[in-house]
Amino acid sequence: MTRGHGPTVRRRRLAGELRRLRERAALTIDEVGEKLECSASKISRIETGHVGVTPRDVRDMLELYGVRGDDQEALVQLAREARKRGWWHAYNEVFTGAFVGLEADASSLKAFQALLVPGLLQTERYAHAVIRAMRPDAEDSEIERRVAARMTRQRLLRDPNPPEYWAVIDEAVLHRAVGGRDVMAEQFTQLCEIARLPHVTIQVVPFGTGAHPGMEGPFLILGFPEFADPDVVYVDTTSGGFYLEMEADVRRYTLMFDHLRAAALKPDDSVEAIADAARRFAK
Repeated sequence: MTRGHGPTVRRRRLAGELRRLRERAALTIDEVGEKLECSASKISRIETGHVGVTPRDVRDMLELYGVRGDDQEALVQLAREARKRGWWHAYNEVFTGAFVGLEADASSLKAFQALLVPGLLQTERYAHAVIRAMRPDAEDSEIERRVAARMTRQRLLRDPNPPEYWAVIDEAVLHRAVGGRDVMAEQFTQLCEIARLPHVTIQVVPFGTGAHPGMEGPFLILGFPEFADPDVVYVDTTSGGFYLEMEADVRRYTLMFDHLRAAALKPDDSVEAIADAARRFAK
């Protein structure tokens, strides 16, 4: 697929454009809601991309903002494209936010993980052990569903037009036994194989580095090919994570990632460290 043309990114782009046009028209959210006879909260949710918007609603908003002709039709068409359903809608009970849609459309992904192998790199058995540990009260059927969703996500790295993927992990990941020795040996062997893909880079931050920026927690920087779609940072949390889109926040996390890359072992040395871990667990 062509990167940057998915429905989630289009919804995000449309939301930003509608917000910009409202502000240019010198209208408040309350005023728009009043004139269109809807709640201000609906307008707010549309502008933040939390809900979809129908082409009819977009046309009404644009008429109010004084946008007509080709400019209006282009944004109405964008609204139609933003309403298309991605593969992840089949896992609505697993993927509750926009994260997977954004990930699927990114042209670059820069991930840091301090405790676990990143989700896109996990084997099925490792993913099962991780999800089971994090959801001890879940039914077996829910665990299997979440594992299946994660495995489907991983097709992204085998896409004919994949994103550039750069993962930095703490050395602790190489020592934390998840699911048993054979699971770990299999996981690290797969990491070495994935690292050979031309669009994938994996680095390990050794214990000897001491304190580093990643100690604040895991995060992912998503980059997009179109200038109209600025980078976004996803900060992972147990409650589902949150997004940072302000330029200053994205710049701060980009600097953190650059420092992590500089502190980490070189890619070839990192793969060797991962291979050593695979051999250690295979004994």
